[in-house]
Amino acid sequence: MLKLLLITAGIIALAVALLALKLLVKGDARGPMTHIGASKAMRERGIHCVESMDAIERHQKATKPHAREFRV
Repeated sequence: MLKLLLITAGIIALAVALLALKLLVKGDARGPMTHIGASKAMRERGIHCVESMDAIERHQKATKPHAREFRV
Protein backbone atom coordinates (compact mmCIF):
# COMPACT_ATOMS: atom_id res chain seq x y z
CA MET A 1 0.00 0.00 0.00
CA LEU A 2 2.79 2.43 0.92
CA LYS A 3 4.66 1.52 -2.26
CA LEU A 4 1.62 2.39 -4.40
CA LEU A 5 1.20 5.71 -2.56
CA LEU A 6 4.84 6.64 -3.15
CA ILE A 7 4.63 5.74 -6.84
CA THR A 8 1.47 7.82 -7.24
CA ALA A 9 3.02 10.79 -5.42
CA GLY A 10 6.12 10.48 -7.60
CA ILE A 11 4.08 10.51 -10.82
CA ILE A 12 2.12 13.57 -9.68
CA ALA A 13 5.33 15.36 -8.65
CA LEU A 14 6.89 14.57 -12.03
CA ALA A 15 3.84 15.90 -13.89
CA VAL A 16 3.86 19.14 -11.89
CA ALA A 17 7.62 19.56 -12.45
CA LEU A 18 7.23 19.03 -16.21
CA LEU A 19 4.38 21.57 -16.39
CA ALA A 20 6.51 24.11 -14.50
CA LEU A 21 9.44 23.41 -16.81
CA LYS A 22 7.23 23.93 -19.86
CA LEU A 23 6.12 27.32 -18.56
CA LEU A 24 9.70 28.35 -17.82
CA VAL A 25 11.05 27.24 -21.20
CA LYS A 26 8.15 28.71 -23.14
CA GLY A 27 8.82 32.11 -21.59
CA ASP A 28 5.17 33.01 -21.14
CA ALA A 29 4.32 32.42 -17.49
CA ARG A 30 0.57 32.74 -18.07
CA GLY A 31 -0.14 29.39 -19.69
CA PRO A 32 -2.65 28.75 -22.45
CA MET A 33 -5.56 31.11 -23.06
CA THR A 34 -8.78 29.19 -22.48
CA HIS A 35 -11.36 31.96 -22.82
CA ILE A 36 -13.92 31.70 -25.59
CA GLY A 37 -12.99 35.16 -26.83
CA ALA A 38 -9.48 33.92 -27.67
CA SER A 39 -10.88 31.55 -30.32
CA LYS A 40 -10.90 33.00 -33.83
CA ALA A 41 -13.85 30.84 -34.88
CA MET A 42 -15.96 32.04 -31.93
CA ARG A 43 -15.11 35.69 -32.63
CA GLU A 44 -16.16 35.25 -36.27
CA ARG A 45 -19.54 33.94 -35.07
CA GLY A 46 -19.94 36.87 -32.68
CA ILE A 47 -19.72 34.70 -29.57
CA HIS A 48 -17.90 36.22 -26.59
CA CYS A 49 -17.19 35.08 -23.06
CA VAL A 50 -19.88 35.60 -20.42
CA GLU A 51 -18.03 38.49 -18.80
CA SER A 52 -17.74 40.37 -22.10
CA MET A 53 -21.37 39.72 -23.01
CA ASP A 54 -22.48 40.97 -19.58
CA ALA A 55 -20.40 44.13 -19.92
CA ILE A 56 -21.84 44.81 -23.40
CA GLU A 57 -25.41 44.32 -22.18
CA ARG A 58 -24.87 46.54 -19.14
CA HIS A 59 -23.44 49.27 -21.35
CA GLN A 60 -26.36 49.02 -23.77
CA LYS A 61 -28.85 49.13 -20.90
CA ALA A 62 -27.12 52.17 -19.37
CA THR A 63 -27.19 54.10 -22.66
CA LYS A 64 -30.85 53.37 -23.45
CA PRO A 65 -33.30 55.99 -22.21
CA HIS A 66 -35.77 54.77 -19.64
CA ALA A 67 -39.44 54.51 -20.64
CA ARG A 68 -40.45 56.75 -17.71
CA GLU A 69 -38.47 59.67 -19.16
CA PHE A 70 -40.69 59.86 -22.24
CA ARG A 71 -44.05 59.97 -20.50
CA VAL A 72 -45.90 63.23 -20.89
